[in-house]
Amino acid sequence: MDRLEAMSLLIDTVDTGSFSAAARKRGVPVATLTRKIGQLEEHLGAVLVIRSTRTLSLTDAGQRYLAGARHIIAQVDEVEREAAGEFVEPTGRLVVSAPRMFGRLHVLPIVGDFLQQHEGITVDLQLIDANVDVAAGAADVAVRIGALPDSSLIGTRLGSMRSVIVASPAFLDRYPTPQQPDDLATLPSIVLNIPLPAIASRPRARSPDWPVGQIRLLVSGAEAAVDAAEAGLGFVHLLHYQAADALRAGRLRLLLEGFEGEPAPVHALHAPLTQLPQKIRRFLDFSSDRLRASLLAIGKA
Repeated sequence: MDRLEAMSLLIDTVDTGSFSAAARKRGVPVATLTRKIGQLEEHLGAVLVIRSTRTLSLTDAGQRYLAGARHIIAQVDEVEREAAGEFVEPTGRLVVSAPRMFGRLHVLPIVGDFLQQHEGITVDLQLIDANVDVAAGAADVAVRIGALPDSSLIGTRLGSMRSVIVASPAFLDRYPTPQQPDDLATLPSIVLNIPLPAIASRPRARSPDWPVGQIRLLVSGAEAAVDAAEAGLGFVHLLHYQAADALRAGRLRLLLEGFEGEPAPVHALHAPLTQLPQKIRRFLDFSSDRLRASLLAIGKA
């Protein structure tokens, strides 16, 4: 039995939430993955994973073993990177995570320029609105919008992001322009059905959350929320960058600017490695000033 492989399979199973998802990620049959984790449990003489038809959870022994396995795999990866020259030359696979729409608009162009200058690097750009586990090695660099929890991650501050209320000129022709947050309560609204980061969701001058209004439409993507707002279906609460192009073009207008809370911080995060691989160092150096410039430009929308 290859114990390092079994450790990696266990980590993937827990991180993806199921045997089938981990098998797809690793490109192996589910039966093979399940058998190898079973062999690991037999070798240890302990049950690590509690299996059911819908959920997967770890036993106490499994939680302790997983923590140790993550540490061992991280050490092996670091030794292999060093042997491969990643600490001398920028080479290898660089995993970059960013929010889906922000990544497409502002990170992808930077990645394209970066790749042209570094032929030895392959970038895996993961655009996802959920926070990936950088500490566990799910990404080398993660661009994150929102207040950071206490953690050991190293953050490079890039700027800040407002949380805004917007509506189309046509909508404002049909309904009275709100003068205070409570005025939103009676207006048609569009709801982006994914959580905004832990930022200023409360208006400065009041303690309740922003009124959601009379919900007419729920959507799971910011692009669709912007399109719906432009069509006059309702007002919508977005991060500033999501509406920036429409605001510049006059297709949307900002509402209640004087009631906005404090903007959210934006960081580029990486794990606290003993020695930072050149691919990460080069990408941070290359991208940080460009992302700061993008955030400043958004603020002028």
